[in-house]
This record gives sequence, C-alpha cells and structure tokens, in this order.
Amino acid sequence: MKKPTYHILVCNSFRGAGDANGACKKKGAPQLMQYITEEATDRGLDVAVTSTGCLNVCSEGPVIVIHPDNLWYGKVETEDAIDEILDALEGGEICEKYLISD
Repeated sequence: MKKPTYHILVCNSFRGAGDANGACKKKGAPQLMQYITEEATDRGLDVAVTSTGCLNVCSEGPVIVIHPDNLWYGKVETEDAIDEILDALEGGEICEKYLISD
C-alpha cells in the first residue's frame, strides 16, 4: 500500500458516548471535510482525509490537523479558509493565519 503524502484529520466532535455535539460539528466540520477531499483531489494533492473524535480544543473549532507536519489549524470555518491552507500546503508553506500550534 502506498502511503499518502499528507493525512488531514478533521475534528467532528465525536465523544466517548459516540455523540457528535461539540463545537467543530456545530460549526460545519462534516461539510468542510467533503470540501477538503474534493478540493485536494482537484489540486492533485496526495492526501487522505479522516474524521476524528474531539481534539479537545473546542474554542478553536473547527480544527484540522495535517500530518506528517503536525500542523494544527483552528477556526477553519469556510471553504476560503480551506483554500488558503491548501494553497500553503501546495507551496510547502504554513498558513500562519489559522495556525494554532507551533
């Protein structure tokens, strides 16, 4: 199996009981996940996009994490935000505007 170049984790607020009621889900993370997948494919980026449980930074939601670089992005609430992050990824850069970790 060929590993993807990037693994994008999208918080969807799942909790131990299985309920997805947190900030990321309420702010549209499921719809953003589909947009990330489609946009990455359109750009020819080699990515796997995965839904996650709560990442415990609800105040920053929706949150995405990009590996292998361990980049944590927060307040990713729009398709424009996703575009900015993917633009940076394509250019081998970091999108400082949404970065919530160093």
